[in-house]
Amino acid sequence: MDNRYSVPGIGIFAIKIRHKDEDYEELSERIGQKHLNRRLSRQMKIIARYNTKRLSAPFLPKNDKLMPTILKFLLNTLGHYQRGMNNALEYRVEKVNVSIDNLPFQFNGFRILQLTDIHANTIMDNGDKLIRILRRLEIDMCVLTGDFRFSTRRVFEPAIRVTERIVKALDPPYGFAGILGNHDFIEFVPLLESMGIKMFLNEALSINKNGDKIWLTGIDDEHFFQCSDIPASMSDIPEKAVTIMLSHSPETYIAAEKAGVNYLICGHTHGGQICLPGNIPILKNARCPRRFCSGQWHYRRMKGYTSRGVGVSSLPVRFFCPPEITVHELNICT
Repeated sequence: MDNRYSVPGIGIFAIKIRHKDEDYEELSERIGQKHLNRRLSRQMKIIARYNTKRLSAPFLPKNDKLMPTILKFLLNTLGHYQRGMNNALEYRVEKVNVSIDNLPFQFNGFRILQLTDIHANTIMDNGDKLIRILRRLEIDMCVLTGDFRFSTRRVFEPAIRVTERIVKALDPPYGFAGILGNHDFIEFVPLLESMGIKMFLNEALSINKNGDKIWLTGIDDEHFFQCSDIPASMSDIPEKAVTIMLSHSPETYIAAEKAGVNYLICGHTHGGQICLPGNIPILKNARCPRRFCSGQWHYRRMKGYTSRGVGVSSLPVRFFCPPEITVHELNICT
């Protein structure tokens, strides 16, 4: 029976989650108690920071209550705030051609739609314009690379509802896959999987097309929760198999390349969201060089892509950094 309750160990929980009692048991069997405990422990710390006066969130511009207020005041004063809000709905479809060594013939031209950093509860039109664009796209599969909501301290149901609207607008023949971001709690997994999204928690599966096969793997968030386990996610993948990895943040690029990943698909950075002319980000919010924080890149033998993301963080504005819908088309190297 569904019920509402407080996450164990933190008393009254400000964000109550509808779940089944057996959800935690199923997750424990699936990912191991150590992983589950680490995730829940970090989530408890987040809530404790927001709900006790003696603790505060780690200082980052997006976590500081004053910074968005000051920035909004400055943008209003300069007459640019409304323009920034309009920019946040000016989605750009980026078509990325990815040449992969030893790509099986049947996957030549295979199109993977990536949606990332939706922060669905902050989309100003509840996803209406985004859905209209998505319905026009021809794709084979859709991947969602984390941050389904924005705030980690308020009710999450609006973000789940908008995410479901977006998912229902698509019908890719090879289905949906997803990972959690640094704004997402592990309790979201059953809800997202009930929509038909296969959520990866350091796991992998093969994609089969007319007898040919590639592998898709996804890791839990590394940026904040530090719950990624790349070796575990690759453990079932045959050596030299073509492998595409979903990682919320590009910070995992070194370990992913070392593990033999062919293509790393990332988000998290928003491309900076508020940039200087020339798409130069003021902040990158990732512990990696700037070249990994937006667009196509490569590291040694591995290719990668970091999307600017669909949504916004802190303020519903974008400047010189349009929101992005990404279609990755796989191609055989010639």
